[in-house]
Amino acid sequence: MRFIGLILLLSLKLFAVDATLEIVKNGNKIPYIMVEKLDSENADFGTKVLKMLVADLKVSGHFQADDGGVNKSNDINYADYAEKKVDLLAQIKVAKSSTLTATLSLYDINTSKHIFTKTYTENDIKRFPFLAHNMTIDINSYIKAPSIQWMQRLVVLSRYVGSGSSEILICDYTLTYQKVVVKGGLNIFPKWADSKQESIYYTKYLEVPTIVKHNLATGQIEQLVGSEGVAIVSDVSKNGENLILSLSPTALSDLYIFNTKSKNLRRLTNYSGIDVDGKFVNDEKEIIFVSDRLGYPNIFMMRLDGGGTEQVVLHGRNNSAITSNGKYAVYTSRETNNEFGGNTFNLYLISLAPGSNYIRRLTANGKNQMPKYSSDGGSIMYLKHYKNQSALGIIRVDYNANYFFPLSKMKIQAFDW
Repeated sequence: MRFIGLILLLSLKLFAVDATLEIVKNGNKIPYIMVEKLDSENADFGTKVLKMLVADLKVSGHFQADDGGVNKSNDINYADYAEKKVDLLAQIKVAKSSTLTATLSLYDINTSKHIFTKTYTENDIKRFPFLAHNMTIDINSYIKAPSIQWMQRLVVLSRYVGSGSSEILICDYTLTYQKVVVKGGLNIFPKWADSKQESIYYTKYLEVPTIVKHNLATGQIEQLVGSEGVAIVSDVSKNGENLILSLSPTALSDLYIFNTKSKNLRRLTNYSGIDVDGKFVNDEKEIIFVSDRLGYPNIFMMRLDGGGTEQVVLHGRNNSAITSNGKYAVYTSRETNNEFGGNTFNLYLISLAPGSNYIRRLTANGKNQMPKYSSDGGSIMYLKHYKNQSALGIIRVDYNANYFFPLSKMKIQAFDW
C-alpha cells in the first residue's frame, strides 16, 4: 500500500490556442508559408504528411502556415502567390512501397527562387509524422530561425492497460506515432538514459520495485537498484553517468545519487517524510526536489556537495512536480482546495538565479500536471485535464503559445521527453 500511495503522490505530477507571436525577421513579421500536395502515388499518406507539416510549422512559432490543398501543376506562378501575400511555398509528394518516401520542394516567393528539393524516407510507414517533422526543421533552418531540433526527439511514456499492468511506448511529440517497447506486468516511470535516446530506465515490479535499464536496439535489460517502497530514476546527468534516484529501502522515500560506472550509491537526503523527484540544476552542482517537510508538497534546493536545504517556491500549498532546464524551473501548484470535487492545478515558471523573485504563470485552468522541459530548454510538455477532456500540451515559452494534442482512451502514468 505504501508503494501504491507513493505512486499516486508522484503521478499528480482543451482547447483554444491563444498565441501572441511577434517574431521579427529582417523587419517583417513571421513569414507566411503555404503547403501544397502534388499528385501522389499515395493520396492518404500525402494528406497526412501535409496536415502534419502545417501543424508543425505552426507549433514552431516561426511561421504562419496554411494548407493549400492539391496542386496538379508543376509550374510555379510566383506572381499569383505574391498576390496572396505568400512568402514561402512548400510542395510535397509522397510515395509508398515497402518504405514511405516524401519529397519536399521549397520556393521563396519574394525572390522568385527555388530553394531546394529534398527527399525523406521512413522504413516504418507508421513513422510518417517524422517525415513532416524533418521537413519542418529544414524549412526552419532556411529562414535561420531558432532551432526546433526537439521535433525529432521521441517521447517515452508508460500507460495503464489494466489492473497491475502497464506498457511503455515511444512516440513522436504529437503522440501520432506510437510503438510499444515494454509490456507485461507493471512498468512505470520511464526515463531516457542517454541523449541519443538509445536506452531507457524504468521501474518494474519484480519482488520489489526495481529500476532497470533497457537497450531499445538490442533488448538487453540490466537490473540496477531495488527498493521496498519506491524506486524511480528522477533525473539523468547530461553525460549519462549520474542518476538522481528516489528510493525508500527502509522508510518513506529519500534522494540518492547513483554512478552508472562505479555503481556507487550515495544518499543525499535523510528525512522522515517524503523527498522525491530530484532534478539537476545550476551546472549539476545542485538539485531541486519535492518534499513534504512543511506538511505539504513544496519545492526545495540543496547542493550535491552537502549543506542544508532551501525552500525555493513560496507560492501555493501543494507543489507536487518539478522540471528544470538548469537555470529555470516549472512546477505545479494547486490553486483550489476542493475536498469533494475537482481542483485546479496550474504551472508556474521561476528563475533559479540567486536572489531572483521572477515568477510567471503558464496555464490558466484545469489540471495541468507532469511538466517536462524539452532537450533545448525552450519548450515544456505537460498533461492537461479540463472538462472531462485530456490532452498533451506543448508550451513554447518564448512565444507565449500553447498547443494541444487530444488524448483518446490513453491513461498516461508518466513520461519523459
